[in-house]
Amino acid sequence: MKNKVRQMFKDKLVLVMLVLGLLTIVAAAGVVTIQRGSGLEEENPYLSMEDRNGPAAEETEEGGRLAGASELEEEAGDSAGELPAEAAEERTELAAGVSETGSGPETEKQEDPAAQAGAGNNAASAVALHFGEAASLGWPVQGKVLIGYSMDTTTYFPTLEQYKCSPGMVVQSEVSTPVNAPAAARVSEIGSNEELGNYVVLDLGDDYAVTCGQLKEISVAVNDYVEKGSLLGYVAEPTKYYSVEGANVYLQLTQNGVPVDPLDYLE
Repeated sequence: MKNKVRQMFKDKLVLVMLVLGLLTIVAAAGVVTIQRGSGLEEENPYLSMEDRNGPAAEETEEGGRLAGASELEEEAGDSAGELPAEAAEERTELAAGVSETGSGPETEKQEDPAAQAGAGNNAASAVALHFGEAASLGWPVQGKVLIGYSMDTTTYFPTLEQYKCSPGMVVQSEVSTPVNAPAAARVSEIGSNEELGNYVVLDLGDDYAVTCGQLKEISVAVNDYVEKGSLLGYVAEPTKYYSVEGANVYLQLTQNGVPVDPLDYLE
């Protein structure tokens, strides 16, 4: 009898243990299910943003744009693109204006001859220079002719105490007397030497040129255009070649580089 009771007790104990084991397994499975469910719910809000393989990523890789991107780009394009477009339009108008008005570096080179030559403030407007046998010269200063033109024969030079040919003429004057241009001309050369001192060479046109020497305070520059009677400078102290003759203006006229008699043209 005791054995039967023990056997029944053992059978019940085993049954209880089985039931508890099953309950334990069911409870564990429920906990796992609950944890998985809560984990999915927590991850869901981030899936659309972090999943690089999702629809949004595919759309971007295929050249699509995220929502709102096109609007931002249009606004940025409006703010950043307006100025360049206006600048481009202004450059186009400026280019058109240049072609219509003819302004610009190339046109500046085609300005009037006085501007091309770099005429100074005292320069006259550029004119076509003509000088021929019928033309006349004004006297650079009023005075006595101390030494005249003489290329066919010799003439006496008091300071040098010798006879020699004279390609020009020496006109007596006073120091600081204004010296005027004998004709309308372009200043082709300004220089200085021992015999003439400071001098100015004027291009009269048609291969004629006139040289005025013994000057100081020259008021013109090379390539200036001067009118007849305009100021060239002032009479200077005579050089050692004309110390006996005294203060004077040296005047020489050439045609094709050959001296001719200025008296034939002086008024």
